[in-house]
Amino acid sequence: MTTNNEETFAIVQKMIVERFGVQADKITEEMTFDDLGADSLDVVELVMELEDRFGVQFEDEKIEELNNIGDAVQYIDQLRS
Repeated sequence: MTTNNEETFAIVQKMIVERFGVQADKITEEMTFDDLGADSLDVVELVMELEDRFGVQFEDEKIEELNNIGDAVQYIDQLRS
């Protein structure tokens, strides 16, 4: 994981802790949104928060391709570069 990815992951992790009440040390890049107990509305709301926090715009098709937390982190870094 690069430094950017680590910073992005830390921010995403904190947002997940606040939104889903999951312990930070339990959140991994491999964790899926299903693992969080997130339904489609939860995912949309999280994506909107991520867009606001990072100043990026997710493509709708891309949101459906995000399989896990790591995919989201990589996509955010890709949008920011």
